[in-house]
Amino acid sequence: MTKILLTIHILAVIIAIGPVAVAASMFPPTARKALASGNDADMATLRLLNRICKVYALVAIAVPVFGFAVAGILHVTGDLWIIVSIVLTGLAALVLGLLVLPYQQRVLDGKPTPTAQLAMYTGLFNLLWAVVTVVMIFRPGSSLAG
Repeated sequence: MTKILLTIHILAVIIAIGPVAVAASMFPPTARKALASGNDADMATLRLLNRICKVYALVAIAVPVFGFAVAGILHVTGDLWIIVSIVLTGLAALVLGLLVLPYQQRVLDGKPTPTAQLAMYTGLFNLLWAVVTVVMIFRPGSSLAG
């Protein structure tokens, strides 16, 4: 059962977080192009990228759900690497929900939005997930680390 839950957890990361990371990263340069040109096709692309981010962000709820299930089965919920991963995952979710998606919506609503700031928030979101990946691989404080 542990291997099945771990497989689902990892697949959820790949299938849900990957598209959000890519679509969110594509949004700022496409927004700059759309704002400069006023091209309807660029705006349609922005709407699609935003929808990908929103839909896959909801799908990504499976990541911590299955992560907690695996950690519980393995009795590692109190380990440093799990706690750090949980905190960083929470921060990534907050960055996405409170900064990236609202800034994307501002662009879609035609409100003045600094795309460089949106790119920075997107980069922070992606950086947090990269750090979570490293923590999950190296597991600091774990008897298996090293």
